[in-house]
Amino acid sequence: MTLIKTSLLNGLAVVIKMLTLLGINKVLAIYVGPAGYAAVGQFQNAVQMITTFASGAINTGVTKYTAEYHQDEAKQRLVWGTAGSIVLFGSLMTSIIIAIFNKPLASWFLKSEDYGGVFLWFSGALVLFTLNTLLIAILNGKKEINRYVLANISGSILALIITTILAVYFKLYGALIALALYQSVSFFATLTFCYKTSWFRIEHLFGKIDKEIALNLSKFAAMALTSVICVPLSQIILREHIGENFGWQSAGYLEAMWRLSGAYLMLITTTLSVYYLPRLSEIRNSIEIRSEIIQGYKVILPSVIIGVVFIYLLRDYLILLLFTSEFLPMRDLFAWQLIGDILKIGSWILAYLMLSKAMSSSYITLEIIFSLSYLALSWLFTRELGLSGVVIAYTVNYLFYWIFVAIAVRKLLFDGVRI
Repeated sequence: MTLIKTSLLNGLAVVIKMLTLLGINKVLAIYVGPAGYAAVGQFQNAVQMITTFASGAINTGVTKYTAEYHQDEAKQRLVWGTAGSIVLFGSLMTSIIIAIFNKPLASWFLKSEDYGGVFLWFSGALVLFTLNTLLIAILNGKKEINRYVLANISGSILALIITTILAVYFKLYGALIALALYQSVSFFATLTFCYKTSWFRIEHLFGKIDKEIALNLSKFAAMALTSVICVPLSQIILREHIGENFGWQSAGYLEAMWRLSGAYLMLITTTLSVYYLPRLSEIRNSIEIRSEIIQGYKVILPSVIIGVVFIYLLRDYLILLLFTSEFLPMRDLFAWQLIGDILKIGSWILAYLMLSKAMSSSYITLEIIFSLSYLALSWLFTRELGLSGVVIAYTVNYLFYWIFVAIAVRKLLFDGVRI
């Protein structure tokens, strides 16, 4: 399946997901306000980190090896059985730990033990949460794009319904519970779509752990764990820094900017994971890899540039449409954030090549270095420029990240070797 065809099919799911996310943003803006937004962001980062640890951080590896072994169903089943057993064990153990330490976790992430019940809900739903992401990874690797799209659409709609109901009736507490639950509910929709395929059997998801496959998956686990520690943790630290130095209203503006950025970039980032990861995993020749990367830059980067221009010009209307008038001060963050988004996508096209070829040491090194540099630049710039310093740091950081990723993958692109 071509990049353009995949983008169009995936675009349907992403448009619906964007609309539901924007709907969720509006609900949250009305019922929790800017300060509540910051708390939602803190909890969302906690969910990211915990679910990645619970799943063994192997879903990217599952997609890669499912695609790579596309002509060997027996090998695919070994991958799924090994992955499923790791996910089940990891999520059960993590659920128990979350339940035991629900109040300390609430105190650390949400600044109040009163939210301990949110973590109890999360612990009860975690197994289904991680199994849902595993099934999504398998559908992606099998290139079952239609079912992948339907599964994502179902999850998006369920997220909107659950968040709206709980936020309206229970305000911030309800919004946090919704974040803890909705992907677990989505598991049943995803399972239905998988169950209708010729290759799916429940027994294929669990089995004896194959040592060789577990070792291969561990490379992706190391990369995913690095990302899930560095990215959410850096956001948590920055939120704390902004909240304590500029007020939690300002932290809410920053969170709203991040969420808006993530929503409109979703079409691009999901296309990278849905098309590029399986496709680059299959290719062994650097000439073909270079052709795919060039095609990506021709299609993806101009789309991002056009998108950010429109968003910048319409920023005031978007803030009022998607949030409330309380969020208008965030308009000053748009310019640098949008420039940074262009640089981010430019760098990620190459970063997915590192993922697909399991360049774990290079990937991990760059993730750590540039997460630390983002924090350092943010602290430095906010001292002189206030809240805008965070988005300026974001842009500068991704400029250098793109340069260093290009250096890391240059041999894969230009040496003409088989990989």
